[in-house]
Amino acid sequence: MNIDDWKERYLEYCEIQRNLAFLTIKAYRRDLDSFIKFHENNNPKTSVETITESQISQFLVEEFSKNISAKSIARYRSSINNFFNFILHNNGIDKNPAELVNTPKIRHKLPEVLDVDTVSRLLNIPLDSQIAVRDKAIIELFYSSGLRLSELSNLQWQNIDFPQALVTVTGKGNKQRLIPVGKHALYALKELMPISKLWDQQQASYVFISKRGGKLAQRSIQARIKYWAQKQGLWERVYPHLLRHSFASHVLESSGDLRAVQEMLGHADISTTQVYTHLNFQHLAKVYDKAHPRARKKT
Repeated sequence: MNIDDWKERYLEYCEIQRNLAFLTIKAYRRDLDSFIKFHENNNPKTSVETITESQISQFLVEEFSKNISAKSIARYRSSINNFFNFILHNNGIDKNPAELVNTPKIRHKLPEVLDVDTVSRLLNIPLDSQIAVRDKAIIELFYSSGLRLSELSNLQWQNIDFPQALVTVTGKGNKQRLIPVGKHALYALKELMPISKLWDQQQASYVFISKRGGKLAQRSIQARIKYWAQKQGLWERVYPHLLRHSFASHVLESSGDLRAVQEMLGHADISTTQVYTHLNFQHLAKVYDKAHPRARKKT
């Protein structure tokens, strides 16, 4: 089997067996196509059996020389490593040549968050129109439950348990999780329900509907949040994932329960959630610097 056949078999496995998202598979295909093209240009007889650790490193170094970020190089390496692991487990090779390949060190950028007062200001939306009622419910739910944009966009009324104050969402890898919903978000959703059902021309039971009668597009949700941030006089650039970050940071700050925050966010790896502990440490350090009489040297 040649390398392109292995690639197609691997991507089919990712789609059917691992149930990965379309965009994830598209990214894997793009990474592997770049990798295969590089090796075929240098050696037209490239095969999975002949590719070496040194050749993989050479590919990554060349990509890095194009001013591609360290994070993208690490993603390339991950895609290639997973690809060769698949071939190894299917007896196509005896050893994974990507296993020991190194990549540049990634500097993790801490996520931005809004403080509680800024979120309160954002949510102080005057309910003087049906669109305002809908938009307030969108922002309340983002901040109340830390949903991803795709999760909120695809939400249906049947996914909301009002008596139990819970919402069921389908996240990455088609995994479902239950998340608590705060009382303000529940109230906003109850106010929205008759409007949503009135606008829902397709009878698809999506929670967030456009005035034209279809499911509200993700870009429209982003645009509405940006609109309200400007309308409320915020200087910050506000977007769905910023509200998710703010949710996670504020819950962790109050509870200290990293595992609970991980579960609510739907992170597969707790190291992804741990970034919020650094945010909280920064917050505490600022409070200390301002409050403690001997925190800073006097000049």
